[in-house]
Amino acid sequence: MDFGLCSLVEYAIIAIIIVQIYRLIKADGDLTLMWAEKFGSKPCALSGDVVWITGASSGIGEYLAYELAAAGCKLILSARRVDELERVKKQCIMGGPLREEDILVLPLDMREFSTHKDAVDIVLKHFNRIDVLVNNAGRSQRAQWDKIEIEVDRQMFELNVLGVVNLTRAVLPHMYEKKKGHIVVTSSVAGKLGAPMSGTYTGTKHAIQGYFEALRVEGAEHQIDITLVCPGPVFSELLQHCYTDSKDKEFGQDMDPSTENRMTTARCAELMAIAMANKLDEVWISTHPVLLFIYLFQYFPWFARKIGKRIGLKRLAKLREGRGGAK
Repeated sequence: MDFGLCSLVEYAIIAIIIVQIYRLIKADGDLTLMWAEKFGSKPCALSGDVVWITGASSGIGEYLAYELAAAGCKLILSARRVDELERVKKQCIMGGPLREEDILVLPLDMREFSTHKDAVDIVLKHFNRIDVLVNNAGRSQRAQWDKIEIEVDRQMFELNVLGVVNLTRAVLPHMYEKKKGHIVVTSSVAGKLGAPMSGTYTGTKHAIQGYFEALRVEGAEHQIDITLVCPGPVFSELLQHCYTDSKDKEFGQDMDPSTENRMTTARCAELMAIAMANKLDEVWISTHPVLLFIYLFQYFPWFARKIGKRIGLKRLAKLREGRGGAK
């Protein structure tokens, strides 16, 4: 009897392991996120929440706005391009239950630190609360490490790090007062490992991870939840506007769906909304082989670095762009 029971337990454990391995192979996100998608709360759990999205005029921010609008969230859409924000707002109203007054278009430059407090005041005057702040604004980079001008480093840290930190600090007093709040940060897989040809960008994302892990600890007593989102290669306008080695030159390249195995922006936003609804601490959103590399760097960093050296810079750069099969 005992022998039979032990055998059943062993078979059950083996079956669970096999299921997990299968899910990992098929996954386009970490296993916790995949389980949350199947068994956890849906984005509609956020219905009625007031969500402020920066970088909402294109890319992940734009499609996240569509996801949250469909879920019934009230939205603040921020970026520099007002005409694009108005376009996104119109689409949100067409595709969801929201009315005109449920979406506030609020132009914002993340590098203009002195304007952030006033922006918070405008939001609070309109909605009387901020439930979720999604720090999504930022720019990527394609440049050789030793060629990068220091002015590029400065501008990117102002945009990707200091602007995010400053806006969050402007919002936190309100969240602390009501003893509730959720800070979501679009980080990157570059915040988990060293991304080739993106030295400054990698540095900014590692900095973001550190800043908000510290806030996770300090904000816990005020019931502040932190969700760090680490996407891999995603189709967007990212390459058109990303930094290079010079502050006066953008990369200006379009992505090629015929040669690049990137995740769609809509799918990335869908998984991001699930992470928000379940208040997950950190999620990785990517297909393989990038997802596998994140796991290796997380649990076996020494082994991952050895593999990286053997693969070489050119192959790693192609993997980073979603061209895993390229020689």
